[in-house]
Amino acid sequence: MKLNHVRIFDTTLRDGEQTPGVALTPEDKLAIAKQLDKLGVDVIEAGFPVVSKGEMEAVKRIVKEKLKAEICGLARTIKEDIDANLKCDVDTIHVFIATSPIHREYKLHLTKQQVLENIEKSVEYAKNHGVTVEFSAEDATRTELPFLKEAYKVAVEAGADRINVPDTVGVITPKKMEMLIKELKKVVKVPISVHCHNDFGMAVANSIAAVEAGASQIHVTVNGLGERAGNTPLEEVVMALYSLYKGKIKINTKLIYETSKLVSKLTGLPIPPNKPIVGENAFAHESGIHVRGVVEMPATYEPISPELVGRKTILVAGKHAGTRGIKKEVEELGFKPTEEQLKQILQKVKEIGDQGKLVTTTDLWAVASSICGMPIEDKKMVDLKDLTVVTGSSVIPTASVKLILKGKEYISSETGVGPVDAAIKAIQKITDELINVRLKEFRLEALTGGSDAVAEVIIKVEDQDGKIVSARAAKPDIVLASVEAMINGLNRLLQIKR
Repeated sequence: MKLNHVRIFDTTLRDGEQTPGVALTPEDKLAIAKQLDKLGVDVIEAGFPVVSKGEMEAVKRIVKEKLKAEICGLARTIKEDIDANLKCDVDTIHVFIATSPIHREYKLHLTKQQVLENIEKSVEYAKNHGVTVEFSAEDATRTELPFLKEAYKVAVEAGADRINVPDTVGVITPKKMEMLIKELKKVVKVPISVHCHNDFGMAVANSIAAVEAGASQIHVTVNGLGERAGNTPLEEVVMALYSLYKGKIKINTKLIYETSKLVSKLTGLPIPPNKPIVGENAFAHESGIHVRGVVEMPATYEPISPELVGRKTILVAGKHAGTRGIKKEVEELGFKPTEEQLKQILQKVKEIGDQGKLVTTTDLWAVASSICGMPIEDKKMVDLKDLTVVTGSSVIPTASVKLILKGKEYISSETGVGPVDAAIKAIQKITDELINVRLKEFRLEALTGGSDAVAEVIIKVEDQDGKIVSARAAKPDIVLASVEAMINGLNRLLQIKR
């Protein structure tokens, strides 16, 4: 099925920020808004201006940027809320009031007639000030259909430019969503939008069903952020529209992963490894059967090209690995194994995997070098000469590192939330020009018991081209183990680049 143009209404900065534990500064919001505009979303819901001075400041700053996207602010059917949006000079005001029986009785304490009067007054008031108005009947999918139709008719007659259908607690099914949109299209002639929540994991399916039935706009959040189980994930619904429905969208899909990482960084919420499109494992392959197919023809086990969303295929060494995948990986590390050596490397990798251990890039390098000998030009480009850390209850954790970089000595100091963070930052400060990396994952495990336990640190680092390597180190000193693992990872990335 081919779809007409579908508008993408991004609410990461409003509903996404309502994710428990997430609080964005005005600077964070502005950075995300600029990235969303670069990505190509049609509408950016910048916030809920009435809730705080900081929120209003953030919305105003985003408006002043004069972005290409339509800038929207949220408002209840209350004059004060609408005025707060007008002070921000937004393009659109998203006016909402709950319409379901449970909300009318327990939250609003309003009759149906009072709800309708609030809709009419607020939409008219906003329209009289020359802005675009999108009206939402909160909890629409649990509202009696006759009353829901009446509420939307009142909103449109009062001047609403489009209506939005929120599945506020994620309880509708795709078939019912399709029927609901078709019913609403009988009574309203303005564009219909949908806002789905993911409580039962059906936000994407319900959004697609709505579009199939005639809706022309979908509310989304980056990484599926939002209340409880979150909202419709931008990356998933956009790629479904683009790849499965050949839908017309303005999104530059190659910026999806970049946008996802920025939002993850600023919200402090890691992306689950198995998350579709943007998760670390979305284009990763370990099984020998799968790797053989992907090496020959990526489409055998990849529904879309990873480059389409700014990603790359990742081959993983592990107990399910096969000869082709291991051969490709060890060759990237600079080795040229014979067929017999390759069999021995594969056997060793499977033995490590059978012990329940992750096979890191440094593990693979160690195995390959023990069997094939050292690769050509294996000299370390980054080496630690000295490390000093200061930490305590009344001092800011500080680390000073002395590194040998391409034969030259460099010194750097940095502060952090702890000694490990400070040490890693100090290393990155020195190596940044040589190779820009970010620490993607950090894992700490105690290999022995007692206060003098040997700590094993496993890290994953990613360079700006999206290449990921893993490394490990084990020492009684956690800081030293962390630093050694980081340097191992840097050297492996540099070796691959050579």
